Amino acid sequence: MPRRLLQRYLPHPETLRRQRSLRFMSHLIATPSLWMLSRRSVANAFFVGLFCALLPIPFQMAVAALGAWWLRANLPLAVGLVWITNPLTMPLIFYGNYRLGAWLLDLPVHPAPERLSTAWVADQLVEALPALAMGSLAAATLAGLLGSTAIRLAWRWQVSRSWKRRAARRR
Repeated sequence: MPRRLLQRYLPHPETLRRQRSLRFMSHLIATPSLWMLSRRSVANAFFVGLFCALLPIPFQMAVAALGAWWLRANLPLAVGLVWITNPLTMPLIFYGNYRLGAWLLDLPVHPAPERLSTAWVADQLVEALPALAMGSLAAATLAGLLGSTAIRLAWRWQVSRSWKRRAARRR
């Protein structure tokens, strides 16, 4: 993967450390391993970010940051990937997770009402929660593994391609 391209879009750790809202965790932000751009750190960041993005939990960014710290993944990539589930995409993704969970658990899928209301959502949430949890875990694990594997393969392909180019230039 092109490091320069990634470095162009990632924030600098010193910029984040100076922000007042992040001062309480400035010692964690300053950890150099969280800002490295290596094949392993980027692939782990994709796993953590995609995994946390597909879970229907609050504070996804905080969970992704803790996961990045634990797996020594790239912190800004892991936290940024969580925004795959934004307010526009969240209903579609979580409905897909619910359908996947209902299929895995062999449960009937509840049809959507003609008029969506919070009362209907609250009534159906208790019945839909096992299917949503199972589908979300399955989709999150699969997406994380596929993303991590794809990054590792793409990185390896890019490195071998640059080696071949260098060898051809030397000849």
